[in-house]
Amino acid sequence: MGFTEAVRTVLRQKYATFSGRASRSEYWWFMLFYVLMLFGLGFFAGVLAFATSSGGVASPASYAVVICGLFILAIFLPLISLHVRRFHDRNISGWWYLALVILGFIPYVGLVTGLAIFVISVLPGTEGPNKFGADPLRPEIRAEVFA
Repeated sequence: MGFTEAVRTVLRQKYATFSGRASRSEYWWFMLFYVLMLFGLGFFAGVLAFATSSGGVASPASYAVVICGLFILAIFLPLISLHVRRFHDRNISGWWYLALVILGFIPYVGLVTGLAIFVISVLPGTEGPNKFGADPLRPEIRAEVFA
């Protein structure tokens, strides 16, 4: 899966789909898109803030900050569903992701939970179908139920 296909899949086809599985390529291409967009919007807001430092209430920089906030708000649900589907690819329930996020609010424990989410996201998914669906890389492989 390439960059544009991953972004299109997450934002159009599976915007709020918490079932199924997400391959590593889908996950990491979308994360690259997310980070690049945040960097670009942040850079744009910084340039506007530096160029128009008049101190007015409705400066163009405040509009850029609002646009950044709207982008983060719009991407929040697809990002959460992508994380859950990535956990499913490792044959881990999405409820574990919720537990790790909640534990992340505890000081110092957040570092460990962030590292755990990162490691789970880096590891390859289970080969073949698992209890969350078919393998996203090889969907033609079926489970042998009565073998």
